[in-house]
Amino acid sequence: MIEKVYHITFAVSDVKETVAFYENVLGLQKRGDWSNYAEFDVGGVHFGFEQKGMLEIFLLVDDVDKAYASLKKKGVKFVSEPKNMHWGARAATFVDPDGNKFTIEHFKK
Repeated sequence: MIEKVYHITFAVSDVKETVAFYENVLGLQKRGDWSNYAEFDVGGVHFGFEQKGMLEIFLLVDDVDKAYASLKKKGVKFVSEPKNMHWGARAATFVDPDGNKFTIEHFKK
């Protein structure tokens, strides 16, 4: 069902400082940069850095609706139902028993 970790969003205190570190110190290529968010490709996994955000892990699945139905039957607590997102994915978000946030998503082919 879960194919791979696709994206991890980290909370940071200063996006510009974080971008400088990842570009200039680690030498990574920036994929995008907004006022409160930046994204890098780290060996095929996207790292997102959001000012005052929270840790969120995005898991790539073949079909969000099927994965959602299967996981919900197993008692997984979803905080959002499958929906089309502005970044081109269809996604749904759940939390694990400790409240860690995960988003399952697939991209339209």
